[in-house]
Amino acid sequence: MTLGLLFPGQGTQHPDMLPWLGHGCAPLPALALLESRLGADWRNRLADSAWATRNEVAQTLLTGLSLAAWQQLQPLLPAPAVVAGYSVGELAAFSAAGVFGADDALAMASLRARLMDECVQGQPTGLLSISGAAPGAIDDLCRRHALAVAIRIGADRVIVGGLRSDLQAAEDEAGAAGASCTRLAVSIASHTPWMAAGVPRLAEALAARPFERPRVALVCNHTGTTLRTVDALRQALAAQIAATVPWDRCMDTVAERRVRCVLEVGPGNTLARMWNARHPAIPARSVDEFQAPDAAARWVHEALGTD
Repeated sequence: MTLGLLFPGQGTQHPDMLPWLGHGCAPLPALALLESRLGADWRNRLADSAWATRNEVAQTLLTGLSLAAWQQLQPLLPAPAVVAGYSVGELAAFSAAGVFGADDALAMASLRARLMDECVQGQPTGLLSISGAAPGAIDDLCRRHALAVAIRIGADRVIVGGLRSDLQAAEDEAGAAGASCTRLAVSIASHTPWMAAGVPRLAEALAARPFERPRVALVCNHTGTTLRTVDALRQALAAQIAATVPWDRCMDTVAERRVRCVLEVGPGNTLARMWNARHPAIPARSVDEFQAPDAAARWVHEALGTD
């Protein structure tokens, strides 16, 4: 009877997310760290989409929110058997697994965002989700429009990255062929070769920070597998910013740990929906679907049969 945790990535933030966060509980260190970086009025500022979608704001916000939510939920839940994070959500996942503290996670989120911004040097890049494309169509689109697969979610669903003009051309072509396309609220071509220049600089920064072996199984974006050694974890965390994330394989690796249910810890429910589409026999929900942390905890205990 085991629990799996998923930590979401950039683009899932919204003004009404996690309304219960910090209410009626002991102080949350991650929330205090977040407020020290973004200001105590961070929730009010989410109405300003230009601010909320800035890369450094979004990555810091997602990391801090996810860890604060976990700090509030952790006393109510059994220890997880396996943890995974999606894109920048890996920082929260690493911290939840005991690899480093919340302060290091937020510091690395800020640095990661700055390095990724520098990689594009102001060029207008982004990400496009494509689903329902014919077999082989994605590879053809990428070749014709100088795009790269950033995240693989399933056999017929991927996220591609590149210049916005090329993304628009690919969206027009794929849409005309019957595929469903959605432009993501992310301002850079994450997990593509556009980010390659940032990998060695991020690796150097990670090498200077203390890492511990994870206390639970930790599934990494770069390989889609569990990694345990400090050196391997550092390398994977740096490399993932410029390489395709096999999220489909990450989900399968979590499922192989024989989890009974999965909880998405953070804003939105993107990962829970992805999970339920791929592994419908193992229920998943997001903490953002509940009006209180106690309700999320009750669902987990009911799913595990421990209520």
